[in-house]
Amino acid sequence: MLGTFMAVLDSTIVNTGLPKIMASFGVGLDKIEWVITAYMLSMAVMLPTAGWIADKFGFKRVYFMGLFFFTLGSLLCGLSNDENSLILSRIIQGLGAGTIQPLGMAIITREFPVKQRGIALGFWSIAAAASVSFGPLIGGFLVDHFSWKLIFDVNIPVGIVAMLFTVLIQKEYVNKKVRGFDVIGFVSVVIFLPVLLFALSQGNAATNSDGWSAPYILACFSISIIAFAVFITRELTAKHPLIDLRLLKDYNFGFSTMILFIFSLGMFGSTFLLPLYLQNSMGYTAMQAGMFFLPLGIIQGSISPISGFLATKINPKIPILIGITLLGISFLINSHLSFLSERSFIMTSLYIRGFAMGITFTPLSTLSLMSISKDKMATASSISNTIRQVAGSIGVAFFTTLLTSRVNFHAQIFGNAAETGSQEFRNVMANIVNHIQMTGGSTMATAVTQGRLLLASNISKQAYIQGIDDDFLVAGVITLLALIPTIVLKTRKHTEEIKKA
Repeated sequence: MLGTFMAVLDSTIVNTGLPKIMASFGVGLDKIEWVITAYMLSMAVMLPTAGWIADKFGFKRVYFMGLFFFTLGSLLCGLSNDENSLILSRIIQGLGAGTIQPLGMAIITREFPVKQRGIALGFWSIAAAASVSFGPLIGGFLVDHFSWKLIFDVNIPVGIVAMLFTVLIQKEYVNKKVRGFDVIGFVSVVIFLPVLLFALSQGNAATNSDGWSAPYILACFSISIIAFAVFITRELTAKHPLIDLRLLKDYNFGFSTMILFIFSLGMFGSTFLLPLYLQNSMGYTAMQAGMFFLPLGIIQGSISPISGFLATKINPKIPILIGITLLGISFLINSHLSFLSERSFIMTSLYIRGFAMGITFTPLSTLSLMSISKDKMATASSISNTIRQVAGSIGVAFFTTLLTSRVNFHAQIFGNAAETGSQEFRNVMANIVNHIQMTGGSTMATAVTQGRLLLASNISKQAYIQGIDDDFLVAGVITLLALIPTIVLKTRKHTEEIKKA
């Protein structure tokens, strides 16, 4: 639980600290997005490989090393003095987190008898739900009252305690039958994902004057396509693949994985948008922004068991369809944010989102694994977790690029609309100048300069909010697309099992 709490916490705690980190290093969103992406990406690489490494060298030993790398990465993040060292430290952190999460579930499943396993996994899942709720709040408190570096340093004592518990309590287990390691699959996926995400993030970057037609962007896309083709070919033909993609031939598992990918693309890809809006546009502190997310995990954690119970009584497609629809609606609500949006309006979307996430995941897991044999359960779970992290990483890169593009678009439109020769512009400027002179005592020349700066600042602010609204609109549309594969899921076998029970 300690390891899982830390690993999931660092997926959420950083979001509220992003504005301060950007200001501290003096970099834009196109660069700082890698603080999130690097972590999720290195996790995604480790998720399918952690099981093989644990089988080969022992679960206790590898779990301890995962905790060690995570704690070391946290220490290095806190010591980082520029964005590049922070991103590198986040990669080390993600390698540890990608080891902790899958092995944590495997250790609990192995150690507890069947009668106690459900309760044990229930307690274990509380750690993840708690991280979703308390991550932004803890991060906001530390950023506001101390330093953004403490959002990483806070992991160090917890990591040391978790390592101590691992040494003293856990029993070693080494699998006698270890399959061969898929080197080609591992190398191809390690090339494919980072190169693809780099190309996506650099398309509209300030340092890239050629845009999407830049030679190095086109080269990155070409390399990623070749690496992806090698990966797919290898995984479908290898005797012991890194990720057994042949499981996707199972009807329900294949379509459920598609749903999870679309769901995660919108959900995890857009999680950084609301903290940016709250702090950069609305003037909330990091802690105040974190408070918005407190109910999210609580609602999700409360609804999940109820959703699991309902899935045994009714067609599980019903709660999935409701959940996906509500999640899409929550994003569409966020697409109407403005600088006048009230707290209650913003919170409504988060209440709906927490309910949607809580009602969706358990029935989706139930249907996805319905036809998977017991000996393939661990592999299927690994595929699902990997797909979720990959989709989240792609989502962050995509929505960051989209945000940069849309902010520039709206800034140009609003700027062109402010015609300096129009009567409306003169009236607005006269009112602003008069207000500045009356309240600030400035001279006419100074008041005019200040008035122009205020007007330009307002245009920039409006363009930024409009760009975020566009991002949420696209996230909503993408999420609602998941309804299509949900409709075609098969539930007959699940219904027959319920009737027998």
